[in-house]
Amino acid sequence: MRILITGSAGFVGSHLVERFLTEGHTVVGVDNYLSGQRRNTELFLSHPAFRFIEADVSTAIPYDGEKLDWVLHFASPASPPHYQQFPIETLMVGAQGTQHALELAHAHGAGFLLASTSEVYGDPLVHPQPESYWGHVNPNGVRSCYDEAKRYAEAITMAYHRARGVNTRIIRIFNTYGPRMRHDDGRVVTNFIHQALRGEALTVYGDGSQTRSFQFVEDLVEGIVRLMGVAYHEPVNLGNPDEYTIVQFAELIRSRINPTLDIVFEPMPQDDPKQRKPDNELAKKLLDWKPNVPLATGLEVTVRYFQDLTRVLI
Repeated sequence: MRILITGSAGFVGSHLVERFLTEGHTVVGVDNYLSGQRRNTELFLSHPAFRFIEADVSTAIPYDGEKLDWVLHFASPASPPHYQQFPIETLMVGAQGTQHALELAHAHGAGFLLASTSEVYGDPLVHPQPESYWGHVNPNGVRSCYDEAKRYAEAITMAYHRARGVNTRIIRIFNTYGPRMRHDDGRVVTNFIHQALRGEALTVYGDGSQTRSFQFVEDLVEGIVRLMGVAYHEPVNLGNPDEYTIVQFAELIRSRINPTLDIVFEPMPQDDPKQRKPDNELAKKLLDWKPNVPLATGLEVTVRYFQDLTRVLI
């Protein structure tokens, strides 16, 4: 197949590029490096089946090549520090960027897959969160630029499917981690790992009782590939249902890197979700999918990646 991936230099995007090239497909990557990393593109530039286009998909997707089979839309800042730094750009890539990607898929008769997020559930009042839950989102808070961009992206994706017959897929990604995350990602996994590697106290916001469910990137990629192979157009959760409090997770990172470190507590950021856990029943039934990488295994790989990256940067 010939697959175009927006956000190809990002964390998840780069792993999709690798998976599809390994399977023998042709991949066109598109990124403007607002939050993507050039080192992720450089991994594949020598591959004969990879082509890269540097472009802002919110303005246009300047692809003029052969017929595409799939368009996968992963372009967007995804961590709170990044999308709060670029709120307008985040809204634009969720709105105009999604429409440009849908128009490209429509023009080529290609399938279209949208990377949505568990953030569409906001600070949920239902736990765990099934796809049928409409969410509890602050529409004008500090996180709204991302939450509402993705909610709109889902809406326009379904509109193109219903009104123009585009063969669409929507995934709602829950907290995912692994190699190739930005070192300054700002989410809890990278924050704790880097603080621990520097010998600093681990910073927990609030009392640490809020929960997250952590999914290794390889499990996510497998779920995406499986969803591309079935005819289902409504949103599908992809996440790991193993739930940890933030304090538990801090203690786990500390025990793996430096058991002597302190844990310090700071005020909770605005609109930070108190609970986050996917209901995976649909993915199990539809895709015969479940996450397989234990947290301990995934963290070992991720910590080693950042240890090696720190040596390179030094």
